[in-house]
Amino acid sequence: MQLVIRRYRPSDKDAVLTLFSIGIQEHIRPCFYNAMTSPLYLAISLALCVTGCLLSSVLGAVVLPGAWVGLLYYCCHNLYASFVKERLRTDMQDIPANYLSRPDDCFWVAEAEVDGRAQIMGMVAVVAKQSGKERHAELFRMIISPSYRRMGLGFRLAQTVVDFCKERGFSNVVLETSSTQVAAVALYEKLGFSHVLSHTKTHAPFWMVTLTRVKILIMEKHL
Repeated sequence: MQLVIRRYRPSDKDAVLTLFSIGIQEHIRPCFYNAMTSPLYLAISLALCVTGCLLSSVLGAVVLPGAWVGLLYYCCHNLYASFVKERLRTDMQDIPANYLSRPDDCFWVAEAEVDGRAQIMGMVAVVAKQSGKERHAELFRMIISPSYRRMGLGFRLAQTVVDFCKERGFSNVVLETSSTQVAAVALYEKLGFSHVLSHTKTHAPFWMVTLTRVKILIMEKHL
């Protein structure tokens, strides 16, 4: 498969937005699974089942834990779905203005020909930041099509960002990812990124993030 990594073009918009939406929302299931299979949440589910039995009937033993599981899934779904909605309304709505208007920013797509037609397989962006006299870069929107993973594409896209930043003399590259994105974290570590900080500050309400047990990981690579 002939694959080319190139700068974003306006004609890529629909394919990029579709890939972005799919790539982010696929984290809903692992987020729910990770939360639901934690010892604490399994214990809560069991306790609700027993309480339902004691207070009412077999129906109660189903309804109470069912409501708990439904609440957890709602939180996991909303965490990622609302992020997609917000990003499609803001920076992803005008990619040239937000990622290509300055010489030290860039947005790339990975394109391959499939059945005689060019298709977008992945994307990544970088934005220059100024902190005092130091200039660093932030990596954004790293998404790979589910059909083209484990082929080294993620490594190539991330390396494209690192090379770009080195050429422009940035001191380091930082990024944020979530604790549910295990494969992405492993890839970044392979590229020399280190986990420097964790937090739970997101666009979603604090109680919702707490229930999902998701942490935002900040990773950094010195150049």
